Amino acid sequence: MTQKFQIYKCEICGNIVEVVHEGQGTLVCCGQPMTLIGEKISESEAGQEKHIPVLEKMEHGTLIKVGSVPHPMEEEHYIEWIEAFNKDGKVVKVPLKPGDKAEAHIGWSIENIVEVRAYCNKHGLWAKRI
Repeated sequence: MTQKFQIYKCEICGNIVEVVHEGQGTLVCCGQPMTLIGEKISESEAGQEKHIPVLEKMEHGTLIKVGSVPHPMEEEHYIEWIEAFNKDGKVVKVPLKPGDKAEAHIGWSIENIVEVRAYCNKHGLWAKRI
């Protein structure tokens, strides 16, 4: 059974999907089941200093930076997106590309945010629950 907001990846072609509606079926791509990408949330995970989202309160919203040290944003290694969830069940996703800063400004107060996730093309899905 799939759950809302889970991330799946095809190990053959690299397709990535995020579940919008829960269902009983198995997600399939290229003729085989897709792999569920688990969230890394531990501060003791290797590489966490470049991947665990960091939130900064701003006058008009929140700045989300990926990592306590800047994450590389090169063709072969970069953050593909930052996603934030608030107390009202709303979600905002900011797509990124090589050359961008690994950060996103969102218009929500830091107190209204319950979780932030970032997806690294090399090291997977990282999350911080507030």
